[in-house]
Amino acid sequence: MVRVPFRAAADRVRHRLTRFTRPKSAARTTARTPGDLTGAAPKPYVRALSMLAVVVIGAWLGLLAVGSIRTPVGPMDTNMTLRPSLTGGSKINVSPLGALELDSHIAPLRLDVDVDRLDPVRSQALVDQPERFSGLQDEVTRDVAAGTRELAVRSCVAVISGATALGLVVYRRPRRALAAGGLALTLLAASGVSAYATWNPKSVLEPKFSGLLSSAPSLVGDARSIVTEFDIYQQELARLVTNVTRLYDATSTLPVYQPDPGTIRALHVSDIHLNPAAWHIIASLVEQYEIDVIIDSGDTMDHGSAAENGFLDPIRDLGAPYVWVRGNHDSMVTQAYLEKFRNVRVLDDGRTVNVAGLRIAGTGDAQFTPDRSKPVGGKAAAELEGMRLATSLRDQEQAGTPVDIAVAHDPNTARQTDGTVPLVLAGHLHNRINEQLKGGTRLKVEGSTGGGGLRAVQNDKPEKVRASVLYLDRSTRRLQAWDEITLGGLGLTTAEVSRHLPEENLKKDASSSPAPTPSPTRSPARPTPSP
Repeated sequence: MVRVPFRAAADRVRHRLTRFTRPKSAARTTARTPGDLTGAAPKPYVRALSMLAVVVIGAWLGLLAVGSIRTPVGPMDTNMTLRPSLTGGSKINVSPLGALELDSHIAPLRLDVDVDRLDPVRSQALVDQPERFSGLQDEVTRDVAAGTRELAVRSCVAVISGATALGLVVYRRPRRALAAGGLALTLLAASGVSAYATWNPKSVLEPKFSGLLSSAPSLVGDARSIVTEFDIYQQELARLVTNVTRLYDATSTLPVYQPDPGTIRALHVSDIHLNPAAWHIIASLVEQYEIDVIIDSGDTMDHGSAAENGFLDPIRDLGAPYVWVRGNHDSMVTQAYLEKFRNVRVLDDGRTVNVAGLRIAGTGDAQFTPDRSKPVGGKAAAELEGMRLATSLRDQEQAGTPVDIAVAHDPNTARQTDGTVPLVLAGHLHNRINEQLKGGTRLKVEGSTGGGGLRAVQNDKPEKVRASVLYLDRSTRRLQAWDEITLGGLGLTTAEVSRHLPEENLKKDASSSPAPTPSPTRSPARPTPSP
């Protein structure tokens, strides 16, 4: 009868083990038959080493056979595997870019995670709902934890089954095979205890890169601060929006000025910088204050790339017309994308539109600073753009169609319109400025409605979220008052609203009534423009 090849291989392994475990004298005096292991007992340490070799080889074969799982992690499909290793740690393979190695633990097992692909359905869901980015970290953490638990159970079964099966093949004794399985379970438990005791969650901050990713450490500096701090702030982010919806109740008791139903209400926002929470805040303010038009003075994006365009889609559902000018972080690609929206009016090169009873003109920023390949013109370029805008405003006035509000991103541009328009709006500085210019134009610079974007978490304290509601008389289209809305920033739930009147309105009130009226508060004008 011809032996099965597998049986023959097992006999060869058993024969070689017998040669090393049997004393030489016994080998010479004892007649052996194939499969006979009844000679003189081998030395204990030799038997232990042979059993250990069988367990390790069997466990390794078991892991190779069934010790891996496919599991989703956020928008990615991954393959997670445990491998024997002398140093432990984790390795994340991102084909074809390279790999990241993390000193996550010390144990004879290494965790390999192969990122196969981005799932198109889950990725599209993130694009369609950018607000989900705020919970993406928790989602990824849950997915990794679930995958690790499933991998641990499967690997335990694979190790024990592999060691037991090889023990049965080599020794042909159920008791010895079960002993091999028990030893495999003991070694696996010891490896788990070692990994748990030496677990280093901070290893993600000090990865080792290989392949094309070897150039990544130069980019990790800013991301490292964002990852470590954003978890703290995003836990309370959802409560922030709830506070905003309560602001309208507070405004009903504010003194001095009570807007009538016919008042034009404009919401001034600026410098959102890719913060998805801003859309929730703006939508809430539009509803609570019954906003007629939203005016965005730029820097809605961070790099102006086409990949960021999906972030703008919620503008379609804000419930009010949206007037927008380009900031120094917004590209012409961004501008072209917004021009396709039915409710958006893009202003550039002095273009004028009539929206909600107001005539508004504006221009995009003269510079695009994320593109480091092009020289930056600085203040001179901004002022030159402002002169062009002022010329356009004068032409409009001479034609009998004067502009009510001018919009620019850089305050240096906005200042050049002094004397040509009653009100000019700007952003860029991430701080509020309210100033009556020498020629009679009022300059209002808004802070960051996005709290400076995600990069703001690099600061010692989160940057505050700011927006303003402007009340304009419907007949004269002049500014009557404004509410400054200030939120505590990423992760903080403080909310403040304060009402202010132009100085000329306060003088009228003082002359018509003996009762004293509060003077307006001027916000600090310390410039901190975004880079």
